[in-house]
Amino acid sequence: MNLLAIETATEACSVALIHGQELIARSEIAPRRHTELVLPMADELLAEAGIDRHALDAIAVGRGPGAFTGVRLGVSLAQGMALGLDLPVITISSLAALALEAPDEGAEAAILAVIDARMGEIYAVSYRRDGHGGLIALDEERICTADSLQLPAASAWQVVGTGWASYATELSQRLTGTLHSADGARYPQAAHVAELALADFNAGRAQPPELALPVYLRDKVALTLAEQGKA
Repeated sequence: MNLLAIETATEACSVALIHGQELIARSEIAPRRHTELVLPMADELLAEAGIDRHALDAIAVGRGPGAFTGVRLGVSLAQGMALGLDLPVITISSLAALALEAPDEGAEAAILAVIDARMGEIYAVSYRRDGHGGLIALDEERICTADSLQLPAASAWQVVGTGWASYATELSQRLTGTLHSADGARYPQAAHVAELALADFNAGRAQPPELALPVYLRDKVALTLAEQGKA
């Protein structure tokens, strides 16, 4: 199995390759440099594995939510590569990939994956680990303010993502149980996109490239200057 994964929904630009039983990855925190980095990263991984693009079996991509331009870039690249190579695409929630950045405590603690969405809002969803390397969603992905976030009941929580760095005080007040860990310096990574995508691929959930769609959550992705001034 050769699966290439791309994740560009946040400040982190990352690419990962599953080659047989091995997973290799490249990642860099590089705001506004994703376009110049992502394809060279992919070529480096393929060269390291000793294969070319025609040996790939599928392309995976973080579908968002996240920065509009980053989400659009990742999905567009995945679609373009898949169309050119006649491959299926697996789309993975960038928030799910982020959740796997939390320390592995099994199913004991709920995980809040939260990305700073700017303009006073966050992208958020909560999970539990399923014991098999995957996740069980406890609620739905949404965009909201930190102080209006409603969370399911859980005795323990882990929080991961830039939303914590921006809104730790507000989010800590929304938690329904003990805070086990919190890390506001974590981003979705292609390595976790690849891991989740492999399970989906094996379960028959790959899809044609034209059906691989981004998820923005924010209905209005562009604001006028006047609206930005009020934000």
